[in-house]
Amino acid sequence: MAATTPSTLRIGYRYRPNRLAASYDAVVIGSGMGGLTTAALLSELGWKVCVLEQHYTAGGFTHSYERNGYEWDVGVHYIGEVGARTRSRRMFDFLSDEQLEWAPMDPEYDRFYIGDKVFSARAGKQEFRDNLLRQFPDEQEAIDKYLGLLAGSGSALSAFGMGRAMKPWQQSLAQPFLDWKTPDVYFRNTYEVLSELTDDQDLIAVLCGQWGDMGLPPRQSTFLVHAMIARHYLYGGYYPVGGAWRIADTIIPKIQAAGGEVFTYARVSRILVEHGKVSGVEMKDGHRIDCERVISSAGVDNTFRHLLAKDVVEKSGYEHDLRQVQPSFAHLGVYIGLTGTAEELGLPKTNFWIYPGNDYDAAVAAFMDDPEAPFPVVYISFPSAKDPDYLNRHPGTSTIEIVAPAPYEWFTKWREKTWGKRGDDYEAFKNQLGERLMRELYDKVPQIEGKVDYYEVSTPLSTDWFGGYRNGELYGLAHTPERMQQKWLRPRTRIPGLWLTGQDVLTCGVTGAMMAGLLTTMSMVGARKMAPLMKRIYN
Repeated sequence: MAATTPSTLRIGYRYRPNRLAASYDAVVIGSGMGGLTTAALLSELGWKVCVLEQHYTAGGFTHSYERNGYEWDVGVHYIGEVGARTRSRRMFDFLSDEQLEWAPMDPEYDRFYIGDKVFSARAGKQEFRDNLLRQFPDEQEAIDKYLGLLAGSGSALSAFGMGRAMKPWQQSLAQPFLDWKTPDVYFRNTYEVLSELTDDQDLIAVLCGQWGDMGLPPRQSTFLVHAMIARHYLYGGYYPVGGAWRIADTIIPKIQAAGGEVFTYARVSRILVEHGKVSGVEMKDGHRIDCERVISSAGVDNTFRHLLAKDVVEKSGYEHDLRQVQPSFAHLGVYIGLTGTAEELGLPKTNFWIYPGNDYDAAVAAFMDDPEAPFPVVYISFPSAKDPDYLNRHPGTSTIEIVAPAPYEWFTKWREKTWGKRGDDYEAFKNQLGERLMRELYDKVPQIEGKVDYYEVSTPLSTDWFGGYRNGELYGLAHTPERMQQKWLRPRTRIPGLWLTGQDVLTCGVTGAMMAGLLTTMSMVGARKMAPLMKRIYN
């Protein structure tokens, strides 16, 4: 079995104080999609940027890892809107100097197992509609109204992002226009909006079949984010050729070309604020990096609860603001290696979503009350089938990934223990959860029994240990209607010199974090300096 050498997937330059430049124009904490996008765009404008990543490899949730001769992504299961010259595709092309290639998934990109019924989503606006009508022939009016709301969500999200990029006084002046572009319907909960279109609970369940992509069931989620995700995948799903790690690998050279660097094993212990403004960061090893501009891609919770002094947070009013938001769901991951190729084993380029029934919120509540209740959602992805280059790296093999929610509270008693050394009771609990999820997999993909060579389970503690998300959250802040109306969640903070980027300032997912990076850059340099760069990106 061929094995990818670990160095191939360990992207970035290992941090050492003597490897730092004498000075930087900006320091970015975290190398997720938001941090890398911000750093790359600033670098394109001539800034020297230092990106600090605490993990052994750059990329955040876009990184990949290798074990026992297999390779898995940890967060990039599929991307939408890259099959044509969309705004998202042009941004990916610019950041990567067109080095990123995208492979389409099957036309049936999502399959929903809802109780004992099976439904699907198909690529293409007309195909999506026709497929829904075949499954729900009496619901044409509801389906067409729903597609109309999806169509309007693009301009609504653009206006939402525009407001986030403005200074507060600018937003006040522009608020009538922003309100016109973002009707109230987009800030209601998803179930309320859909239940006004149809009484068919199966149809509502199918339309919400991707709720795991934002981590909130329909009665808790914001319709704007639901619509953004559904619209994002309307023309199908795509996977980065060569694996998810190629995203960071193709962006980092742009940062280096301007004299900047992306450092790994670089844990920031605190953001320094002196005389009322940011003055740099202090590293875990005690070394100080002086810089007047610090951009946090570490998430709002990390930034204000762990990286800043408490008196600074209280004085700037963020202690109160933080009470208005909450972290998103934590999750389990199962990473599976098989003998035999995806073609030999009949593995599809289709995602499987498995639900116990069509009331997603009730299933979540039951699971939270009773850990032995069915998982409210089980997501299965077949990355080696999606990546046409996989067999060049790992001939004769294939991989599968499973993702399912799990409350962080289940694991807190092991929180202070070192990764890999949390004890037999922790391993036994992990294995029990893993076996439950493997049974779900064998039920839907029975032909792989006897072909599983290796699998391992990750818990929310892994997300904390490697990704720095202290509640094991997958999507940063929960995308509730209340969260989406928090105007303080913007790139510009009330602490001079401190900026935010990533999914907490816009929306979830790789593309949401990438566009947040664009907003942060625009907020920092202003529209006039940004205009020529925008012209180059979107020519």
